[in-house]
Amino acid sequence: MNILDDLKQQYKLGGIAHRLIYWNIACFLISFVVPGILKIFSVDIAILPYVSLSSNPADLLWKPWSFISYAFFHFDFFHILFNMLVLNFASQLFLTFFTQKQFFGLYLLGAVFAGLIFMASYFLMNIVAPIVGASAAIMAVLMAVTTYQPLMEVRLLLIGRVKLWHITAVLLILDLMQLRLDNMGGHISHLAGALFGYIYIKTLQNGNDMSVVVTKIIDYFANGFRTTPATPFKKVHKNYNRPVEQRTTSRIITKDKTQQQIDEILDKISQSGYDSLTKEEKDFLFKSGK
Repeated sequence: MNILDDLKQQYKLGGIAHRLIYWNIACFLISFVVPGILKIFSVDIAILPYVSLSSNPADLLWKPWSFISYAFFHFDFFHILFNMLVLNFASQLFLTFFTQKQFFGLYLLGAVFAGLIFMASYFLMNIVAPIVGASAAIMAVLMAVTTYQPLMEVRLLLIGRVKLWHITAVLLILDLMQLRLDNMGGHISHLAGALFGYIYIKTLQNGNDMSVVVTKIIDYFANGFRTTPATPFKKVHKNYNRPVEQRTTSRIITKDKTQQQIDEILDKISQSGYDSLTKEEKDFLFKSGK
């Protein structure tokens, strides 16, 4: 129970990066736990086909949400483990210079852009295949902060200090080397995400923040679901139990009078000594010190 409370507290206090990690983990668990439970009742169903992004444009007609949902699901444990480690790393660097809203907007826009490039590439090659994973969106974040601060030094375990652009370059080279191997669509989306991260920073440096589009869309839907408009604070009068109120006020006043009397006795001691006190004053001081 304490662990669950800690997770809830971290979710509430953590920023959007921590919440994205929680969302990705939750989606991963749903995609594997729910089918496992349904199999007990002889229901065989898979979640990933409904949330993955297909290179077939016709599939968007029945699952248009896949442009976003694919960036929150993963096909196995090591897939999500690596992605969440890189997301945590990239988000900390990005949020050093930019806001939470910019981070979330870049994550979503990077996923959409990479999805479009993936679909276009596979459509031209006449290949029909799905992709899932947050890698493209994460590469957008990592490439963005690398474009903004390429010479930033980062300490890596067992390696030491390296330049940020070295890390990003290694990841991009690995994607380029594996383009002709398995998961070509995934590597194409990674490179597309990195391209969008570069474009985002260059556009931002020219005075245009593309993440504002995401913020406006979210605000629009958030305001649309409000049942009543926000109203100024109104003072509400409640009929409290009068004797309780009086006892509370009396307790505060008594405490003030007691402290005042103690101060007067201490002043008398400092001026004339303890022996100058009357028996009543000595008794009062003794009782107040208990």
